[in-house]
Amino acid sequence: MTTYHSKPDVVQRKWYIVDANDLILGRLATRIATVLRGKHKPIFSPHFDTGDFIIVINAEKVKLTGKKESNKMYFRHTGYPGGGKFTSVAEMRTKHPERIIEHAVKGMLPRGPLGRQQLRKLKVYAGTEHPHQAQCPAPLPL
Repeated sequence: MTTYHSKPDVVQRKWYIVDANDLILGRLATRIATVLRGKHKPIFSPHFDTGDFIIVINAEKVKLTGKKESNKMYFRHTGYPGGGKFTSVAEMRTKHPERIIEHAVKGMLPRGPLGRQQLRKLKVYAGTEHPHQAQCPAPLPL
């Protein structure tokens, strides 16, 4: 028996939509990362992108458990000496709520060019409106 390797012409990508209203961030991010990588398909190959597109709406209404809303901090660096910046989840939710989900999913994808290619298939929107109606997205079973 030979090992199956996916090819670009075999992969059929679907579009899924997820309403993040009252969903827990970590559980949502693991399901999204699995679909973005394509691990839910029988043709999955770890070295090739076989995943689907995901649209997340209502990103500002995602829930966090415990005291993460006030204690969890996101770190970024400006590139200058002493340029470390910390942002809390509450502040991030008011300024850029879509980045909360993007950051959680990015940490669950592989590092390198393959992970960046898979992350580009994630579309996150703070409200209920999105410009992808033409793709006829189906609801993602969670």
